[in-house]
Amino acid sequence: MLADALDFVLGVDTHRDAHALAVVAAPAGTVELETTIAASGLGYRAALRLALRQAPGRRVWAIEGTGSWGAGLCRFLQAEGERVLEVDRPRRLGRSSAKSDPLDAIRAARTALAGERLPEPRSAGKREELRALVTAREGALTAKRAGLCQLRALIVTAPEPLRTELRGLSRARLLARLRALCPDRDRRRPRGLLLALKSVASRVSELTREERELASEIRALVTELVPNLLDQAGIGPASAAQILLAWSHPGRLHSEAAFARLAGAAPIPASSGQTIRYRLDRGGDRQLNRALHTIILSRRKTDPETNAYIDRRTSEGKTVREAIRCLKRYLARSLYRMLEGAPMAA
Repeated sequence: MLADALDFVLGVDTHRDAHALAVVAAPAGTVELETTIAASGLGYRAALRLALRQAPGRRVWAIEGTGSWGAGLCRFLQAEGERVLEVDRPRRLGRSSAKSDPLDAIRAARTALAGERLPEPRSAGKREELRALVTAREGALTAKRAGLCQLRALIVTAPEPLRTELRGLSRARLLARLRALCPDRDRRRPRGLLLALKSVASRVSELTREERELASEIRALVTELVPNLLDQAGIGPASAAQILLAWSHPGRLHSEAAFARLAGAAPIPASSGQTIRYRLDRGGDRQLNRALHTIILSRRKTDPETNAYIDRRTSEGKTVREAIRCLKRYLARSLYRMLEGAPMAA
């Protein structure tokens, strides 16, 4: 038991500007101190001095949100040689459960004392670079989609014959045509409309270039971290990056079932009477779930084994949707085993 090997656990509930900190004695779980520290370098040093004074001996930090608001504190403590554990934030609390920052800090500490298997957070490195690239690419894609929607709306309401001229073009030819517009020279058409079309088309083209550049960097980084991940059928750079970010590092998830639950691919019993069935899991990491779904759809186009499996399950009475759900569960298992067995850069 972790509690038998410790003298104190320092639970931390992290937020943007301040962190709630609680010192809990082991193994009894009694609260020795509650306080608040600033989410800054000065606050981190103050927290360490407090730990040295109020929690001497064998201690561990149980921190919520080590990948977001608690990332700075986590990096500081690891650099100082402190042991840090990652605690998940409570997702559902009953109506009778109290909720406050100090109580969350105490709950984090007692979760560690309860003997649950908690992972040690990975230090910042290539994985954090990958997270930044994925975030930037998603932003570029979102802005690009918005720009394309604006172009379609402008073209639909454009006067003839400009509307007919533009609607028949492919996307690449349309963007090239609009970028070449000269609003000041074309006196026969509304200058404001031409200027708007040219501006939006230039923005979409720049976002396309930016997105492709980021995708190239993501591919290179994924290849460096897990070289054989992109060799799997149907897995592209975007899906591979999302899988790596959700999995994080070896030991974070204790089993392939936990990875499937995180991916929202674990079957949930929904049987009643003589009907035996499982329903869709709508929890977990929805971005990871989307990545698994994208991989399965890609394999349906190119992988004969995937199509043969779906045909077999549908002949047994399952729907295509239920067969795909089963495939996502199998995919989660194979990905977890491959990732846990593959060496990963820091």
